[in-house]
Amino acid sequence: MKIAFFGSSLVSAYWNGAATYYRGIIRALHQLGHRVTFYEPNAWQRQEHRDLADPDWARVYVYEPNRQAAHHALADASHADLIVKASGVGVLDEMLEEAVLTLKTNSNLVVFWDVDAPATLDRIAANPDDAFAPLIPRYDAIFTYGGGHPVVNAYQSLGARQCTPIYNGLDPATHFPVPPDPRFEGDLAFLGNRLPDRESRVEDFFLTPSLQMPDRRFLLGGSGWDDKPKAGNIHYFRHVFTRDHNAFNCSPKAVLNVTRDSMARYGFSPATRVFEAAGAAACLITDAWEGVDYFFDPGTELLVAHSGHDVVEYIRSLTSAQARKVGLAALARVLARHTYRHRAEQLDAVLNGRELEMAGSLR
Repeated sequence: MKIAFFGSSLVSAYWNGAATYYRGIIRALHQLGHRVTFYEPNAWQRQEHRDLADPDWARVYVYEPNRQAAHHALADASHADLIVKASGVGVLDEMLEEAVLTLKTNSNLVVFWDVDAPATLDRIAANPDDAFAPLIPRYDAIFTYGGGHPVVNAYQSLGARQCTPIYNGLDPATHFPVPPDPRFEGDLAFLGNRLPDRESRVEDFFLTPSLQMPDRRFLLGGSGWDDKPKAGNIHYFRHVFTRDHNAFNCSPKAVLNVTRDSMARYGFSPATRVFEAAGAAACLITDAWEGVDYFFDPGTELLVAHSGHDVVEYIRSLTSAQARKVGLAALARVLARHTYRHRAEQLDAVLNGRELEMAGSLR
């Protein structure tokens, strides 16, 4: 199948948390025989902060962030069998969401892929005149980054013909155990950009515990935290390039996941870095969210914290041997159940089901 995919960026993870999700899914689709072109705008300094050369498993089409260039990209995509508009491209999103629907024919599929469904649904609920809402029934399907039944039910109530979560996963070719790196050694590490709907939870689960344990070493990676007050035992690395993710996950005793507000509220929305940390056999501590036990066995494959106090207790009591045992159990689980190959096979099955309803094959 020929697939056209409009997203934020495939080649840069700079202010682009969805990058590794896109890479994992698209690489796995390529391995299943699909041909993907990824269309991304030259915006937000992402091309200046590329951390991936054009891959051999996808064609990358970079267009200038203006309407004329976007229309040229749409024309280039018009012959694809599957045309995907992802949420959060960052440039001309409203235009693209409507424009891709004009490419619909009797022999293709046009879908919306929401990589932040909780935020999208909250935005629509708060604004009855949201421009995207009336477009939802016109898409052949909605795919989501996660969200489980709450997100599926919400999209169906808005008229979606079909809504299927395609969860984050692990790409074993990019995220795997490596030897510890002295730069990233410590007791607890958190990697995530500073975002308004996650900042207060980072304060509760990371910044406050660091103040309560001045004798422990904390590691913070991600853009935007420069002017945030931080305890002296926090070592800040700013943007951590993908090439350093494995070392960042493998070197400290434990790695922390902090879920964004809306994703925690909807549940069933594990961040990409949950699977990346597990793939590196890291001992993961995650804040509590509904559905965590759908993906991992709490207490065995990861540790669940309901408050910053729980984080403090884990760090004070966790031995290196216990952390290692949890990390290895998590690695075994993701390799068995949660790789991007599993996700791509699920997506392939969904698309095959849709093909049976069409006059001809898309292959």
